[in-house]
Amino acid sequence: MSTLDRYVAREFMRLFMLFALCAPLLFVLGDWTEKIDQYARQELPLTSVALGYVYQMPLFISWSFPVAALIATVFTVNSMTRHSEMTAAKAGGISFFRALRVLVVLGVLLTGVALLLSEIVPIGTQRKKEVLQEVERMPDVMRHDFVYTGPDGHVYTIRQLNISGPSMSGLTIERAEQGQPVLRIAARDASWDSISGWTLNEGVYRRFDESGTERAFSFDTLRMAAMTETPEQLMARMKEPEEMRYAELGRFIETLERSGGKPREMMVQRSQKIAIPMATMVIILFGAPLANSSARGGAAYGIGISLGITVFYMVLFRVTGAAGTAGWMDPALAAWAPNLLFAVAAAWLIARVRT
Repeated sequence: MSTLDRYVAREFMRLFMLFALCAPLLFVLGDWTEKIDQYARQELPLTSVALGYVYQMPLFISWSFPVAALIATVFTVNSMTRHSEMTAAKAGGISFFRALRVLVVLGVLLTGVALLLSEIVPIGTQRKKEVLQEVERMPDVMRHDFVYTGPDGHVYTIRQLNISGPSMSGLTIERAEQGQPVLRIAARDASWDSISGWTLNEGVYRRFDESGTERAFSFDTLRMAAMTETPEQLMARMKEPEEMRYAELGRFIETLERSGGKPREMMVQRSQKIAIPMATMVIILFGAPLANSSARGGAAYGIGISLGITVFYMVLFRVTGAAGTAGWMDPALAAWAPNLLFAVAAAWLIARVRT
């Protein structure tokens, strides 16, 4: 790295780290102010509340990345423009793009960190819900009308599960390959013992070959080696999308689709798990030429324009996300539309820069 690269990187990272580490405290204060009555009603000890916010720190830090990147970019470039440092660099034969190339490198690295945080956030969210007693309580012995997908791809639709038996009733087992059904089993009920596992009673077994030809037979009892889930595992609480990682959420979406559901909101949320971290890179490419285009204003100007753009960016994510959920847009396009819009704007601003 040249002296100029080190200077730009130092100024950018100083501002980025300052905001990225301070902003989460504002999120904590705002959330605590909103939920203080709820915590009081639950009679939660202060240590549990504090631990819950510790688990939420990866989420709060990830929220601060785009705005921290924009503030750091705007302040760094605007300061270099106002103090004629950019003019001096150009006079020395260093173009605008060469002077700020280190920002692109930092943007790639910070995007990688943001993607890593997006995989850590679900773990912290789950721990936070447990500590703050926000976990939905399942019935002690029974669970009704739910879908479960096994690790081997079998999808179980169960009308009632009773672990006091243990037993289940109204059981349907389905499996599909490449979008085509290959297996469907419907049983009146099933019983469990720790030695032989689940035994299905009084049902119909259907197998479909590649041509779609069906072969079926009725059975009095049937045991499936693939059905290894215990009653306790089937009673497990269903996770919310924010508690699942990208791959886990993808598998859950596939399960719902095979069961006839249309989880468009979850499809949008899955795409946003990558699109929102990528906003850090896009916002740097957008902010650098924007800040260079005007030498006006000081700290208030930089903070104002940064917060204004960030608020607009986040609102755009919500609007397009709602459009994707409602079916007005493709879920993936709805998640990526704000990044695409700002990327186009960044390209236009870059094209207007005097190098």
